Amino acid sequence: MAEKEELTYKEAIQEASGSITRFPLIPVKGVPLMSYIVEIWDSIWAFSPDPSDILIATYPKAGTTWTQEIIDLLLHNGDAAACKRAPTPIRSPFLEINSPPPIPSGLDLLKNMNPPRLIKTHLPFHLVPPGFLEKNCKIIYVARNAKDNLVSYFYFDNMNLCQPEPGPWEGYIHKFMRGELSWGSWYDHVKGYWLEKEKRNILYLFYEDLKENPRHEVERIMRFLDLSVSDEVIDKIVENTTFKNMKDNPMTNYSCIPPSVFDQSISPFMRKGEVGDWKNHFTPEQIKIFEEDYEKQMKDVNIPFRSLI
Repeated sequence: MAEKEELTYKEAIQEASGSITRFPLIPVKGVPLMSYIVEIWDSIWAFSPDPSDILIATYPKAGTTWTQEIIDLLLHNGDAAACKRAPTPIRSPFLEINSPPPIPSGLDLLKNMNPPRLIKTHLPFHLVPPGFLEKNCKIIYVARNAKDNLVSYFYFDNMNLCQPEPGPWEGYIHKFMRGELSWGSWYDHVKGYWLEKEKRNILYLFYEDLKENPRHEVERIMRFLDLSVSDEVIDKIVENTTFKNMKDNPMTNYSCIPPSVFDQSISPFMRKGEVGDWKNHFTPEQIKIFEEDYEKQMKDVNIPFRSLI
């Protein structure tokens, strides 16, 4: 069944690849989203989850796929074979994604799944469909430090031929600071979920903590989901979700997406997965400009991001 699902998904994307282009951004409640998402916005906003559904929310390139795999393994008691039943975007649909036919949208995939479903979104908190809050669904948010997130998103925007043209690195930094990228401002995104985490059913994680002590964070996720697996299973989950193993795993490395959409010859979907790679990209002048702007934009909150200076 998994092989058939993957083949059908691949064939659908391949068939539609001729109509795939770098879609323009259109604002929804102040947040720039790709036009093909905006086309079905009313249906996204009206989505009614089951109370057992789990929502994984992140700003793009903040550890989404990593977290999806950890949770899928937890839900299957560490059974790696079960988690190879289909590629990540089929096992854990992307709520708001919409593409040219015959590629199924996230909503289409979710219609054909039984709860509990593992759902991915990049939507900022104020654009999360209200059904998730009304049903008190568990939400797991992962935040990554701004500089590394920016670098990773830049490479992704180059290889993802659906996203707007990123332009040169020098200009991309300013687009990031101004919130002009798909899914909007990183600053508003990380702050939005942070300010709601005590009032809502939200577990707020940091990418850097996952890198430093993955076992501890997997245990936190397990407890939040009211699951209980053995120490041996947790060890297996940590091993199966190392960057190397996920990059080598065709079910998690997005090799299911053809190069006409994700051109991994430009940059692999799973590029480095490191903390501090930003130091290889920012000039001293760019660091100064970025950090001054960061202080202004984050002055109203105290989110404990690691200092990477």
